[in-house]
Amino acid sequence: MSINIFPILFCSIIALCCLIQMAESTDATKSSSAAAAGGTDAAVHIVYTERPQDEQPEAYHIRTLSNVLGSEEAAKEALIYSYKTAASGFSAKLTPQQVAEISKQPGVLQVVPSRTLQLHSGPGKLH
Repeated sequence: MSINIFPILFCSIIALCCLIQMAESTDATKSSSAAAAGGTDAAVHIVYTERPQDEQPEAYHIRTLSNVLGSEEAAKEALIYSYKTAASGFSAKLTPQQVAEISKQPGVLQVVPSRTLQLHSGPGKLH
């Protein structure tokens, strides 16, 4: 029996793009409070983590952020979205120094800047 993994891979990529888009749209609601806190050089990053074994994903994400930001309150303020299904990780507004620090945390696999990707919406949009 042969299994075609293309549909599964395609759906996973689309789901990840949707998650990134959700994180960026949620960012607009938190950007004003971050600017008031002096986070002018902070940008949204996606932090990919190992799946937590003995705690809820969002609690694990907040704990990981707290180690870098200094408090649970600061972590909750910086956290934009917790990814729990298609990927394990979270998006947060981080400065370059915080990105360097969180990259060294146990369980953090990768930290990447968030990007907006545009999909073609139909034949009229193709050039």
